[in-house]
Amino acid sequence: MSKNWRQGEQYVWASATIVTVTLLMAVVLIAVVLFNGLGYFWPSSLVRVRLTDGTVLLGEENRREEGVAGGAGNLQLKVGNRDLYGQDFRWVKGGEIATRETPTGVVRLEREEHGNFFGTLESLALPGLPGAHGESDSLWERFRRALEEVRAQKETLDEAREALGDLGGEMESLQQELRALAYGSGGAASVADSPAVRALVARRAALQARFEKENTALAESVAGLNANTARFRDAGGKEKDIPLAVIVRAVRPNDMSLLAKIGFYISKIGELLFDEPRESNTEGGLFPAIFGTVMMVVLMSMFSLPLGVVAAIYLREYAKEGFLVRLVRIAVYNLAGVPSIVFGVFGLGFFIYGVGGAMDQFFFPERLPTPTFGTGGIFWASLTLALLTVPVVIVSTEEGLSAIPRGLREASQALGATRFQTLVRVVLPMAVPGILTGFILAMARAAGEVAPLMITGVVKLAPSLPIDGTFPFVHLERKFMHLGFHIYDVGFQSPNVEAAKPMVYITTMVLVLLVLCLSLTAIILRNKMRKRFQTSTF
Repeated sequence: MSKNWRQGEQYVWASATIVTVTLLMAVVLIAVVLFNGLGYFWPSSLVRVRLTDGTVLLGEENRREEGVAGGAGNLQLKVGNRDLYGQDFRWVKGGEIATRETPTGVVRLEREEHGNFFGTLESLALPGLPGAHGESDSLWERFRRALEEVRAQKETLDEAREALGDLGGEMESLQQELRALAYGSGGAASVADSPAVRALVARRAALQARFEKENTALAESVAGLNANTARFRDAGGKEKDIPLAVIVRAVRPNDMSLLAKIGFYISKIGELLFDEPRESNTEGGLFPAIFGTVMMVVLMSMFSLPLGVVAAIYLREYAKEGFLVRLVRIAVYNLAGVPSIVFGVFGLGFFIYGVGGAMDQFFFPERLPTPTFGTGGIFWASLTLALLTVPVVIVSTEEGLSAIPRGLREASQALGATRFQTLVRVVLPMAVPGILTGFILAMARAAGEVAPLMITGVVKLAPSLPIDGTFPFVHLERKFMHLGFHIYDVGFQSPNVEAAKPMVYITTMVLVLLVLCLSLTAIILRNKMRKRFQTSTF
């Protein structure tokens, strides 16, 4: 025992214990996130509960508390119907439950606002859908057919809205040209009466008239579509007329087969990955946040990786060891430990107000005082995170370069290669695994950072993606959504905490999976490079 103690075996066991505990904590965390996130999409059965005072409730069982000393436990029901009662959830004491049943024919609606609605379908009013009437069909079948027709019309209206948005963008471009001409002339009256200005004004007036005409037609179409309604009755007997246009999905979960539930589950996964959020980000999809997160990581990598590698190469291969180089290394190590919010404040002051403000003054003076680049955007957020992660890349790259035996450098130069050729063809390829290790750490840290983004461009909801079909197609000045901020917003800023809790787990799950996918891609590439350049010496 004393011999093992003197040899330091206790430290080996301590290290193994720490690693094991860390891995167990990570596994438990991921398991909790997956359990609470993946189960949210499964269509739960609706239960009807009658209380001893005669109150009838209909909803999904959300949570159950065991009773004390064998007594009946309390039950939390997601009763929905927020527009009728002002709350989504209700606790029911176990002793107050008189009967509990799982009825057939009850409907679960997902709406664009006011959350879910639980009840029974009573009647239809379809003045704008004459083809949906079929007396031989059941009321539910007519409702589903009408809902499909309304969705098809909504797609047509969405295309009309996009065309209207393009018209608005074209008018805005003409307005910018007019501002540029007015700014370049200093407000001279002669320029205001010039043929170019008159042509722009006439073209903009024609577009304005077309815009107003199409907008009026669109408003009339929307009003006609909203006239198609369905009347539902909740468990308490209250009736509600709901426009079919606001219904996202309608199912009868108590009547669904296993295959139907699996299809519903898959459709919800697709909605999560490819649709936009709704209901203050507590429902719908995460596509804008996923897109913004990936694009920000890509932009950050384009800056942090080259800068970090070049800086590390200079410090390790070219700079002479001395006081200044040691000072720079100390500064780099210290930067790696600076709180991320400090980088956010620096990005706000230097990039947004400094560089962005100067760009507005030089390139877009006619748009002032409205800023173009002098406000938060995905470009400045990516640059800020690039500064945040550059120290990690520098340190890992230096470690990778220092691991290359000096004899390889000398052998290469002895064969006639220059110092630069030795660096490019011998040293760097062998140091790639170490460089990619730093890149993986930097990418994982950047994907999860939230504090710097809150003051450099991230928003709760971004109506336009940074990449779209509008020229110049890539809009780096736009604000964006981020999965990390989405978690913060839904978990801590939502007024409906219980309704927001599942989306917190789901977004966390997506963020973890996204980071894992990006990291695994880099790890596979690193391993391939390591096998390719591995030698008996290295």
